[in-house]
Amino acid sequence: MVAIVDSGSTKSDWVILDDFKKVFLKTETIGFNPNFINRELIAPEIQKNSNLILVKNSITKVFFYGSGCGVEKNRETIEAELKKVFDKAKIIVKEDLMAAAYAAYKGKPAIVCILGTGSNSCYFDGKEVKIELPSLGFLMGDEGSGSAIGKQLVRRYFMKKLPADLHQEFETDYKLTIEDALKNMYHAPRPNAYLADFNKFVVERKDHPYFVNMVFEEMKSFFEYQVMPYQEANDAEINFIGSIAYYYENILRSVAEELNLNVGHVVQKPIESLVDYHIKYIL
Repeated sequence: MVAIVDSGSTKSDWVILDDFKKVFLKTETIGFNPNFINRELIAPEIQKNSNLILVKNSITKVFFYGSGCGVEKNRETIEAELKKVFDKAKIIVKEDLMAAAYAAYKGKPAIVCILGTGSNSCYFDGKEVKIELPSLGFLMGDEGSGSAIGKQLVRRYFMKKLPADLHQEFETDYKLTIEDALKNMYHAPRPNAYLADFNKFVVERKDHPYFVNMVFEEMKSFFEYQVMPYQEANDAEINFIGSIAYYYENILRSVAEELNLNVGHVVQKPIESLVDYHIKYIL
């Protein structure tokens, strides 16, 4: 059996293929971004999933694609922790951009972007992934991401920048104190996922003129920082992977149109396309 995993900062999608390359199992765990999660929690979190534990001894390969895995040290961390559970398997760990590139590939070169809890971009010609820009994380980067939009919302709430109706609704829904916010942002694990979770509030009101403008500016920042530096940006199709791109697709396309850029397709969850790519090109 082969396990294919697409792991973001919030959650991980798992697909287990049998020996005939057919889907045997689909399941989820929390996300395993080594920049935010204590490594000692990774194996226990996987072991909480009874479906994975039932098949773990039959798995001979694990293809793990994860946010935060662009750095060798982090890849080694994930590999070591996965090996504790799947001790009979060969573990292959790559960054999430590789998964996005594979999942978004439709036979022609394209710029591929991730817009989920975090954000990132690359250029994929069908064989090689070109990454010209570093991922600076949610403190300095992640423009257009769930954590960036959540950060904007929380900041504007506390600084009394939201319109009266949105301020009141946010206050009623969350009853958020500055003490709780600071505790979760600076002293709790996975602060980027904590901020991204506030997107539920924005998505439910994404047609509100204030949020249309706020998200528009955040997406514009994403294109300016993470897409336009690529020399291929003006000619190549730009494809998106991730829930944030999916939820705000109309705004995303409006920004691209203003910048004379060509957005192709937007995929909410890449796991199925990622599995198809492995069956066709890798396994």
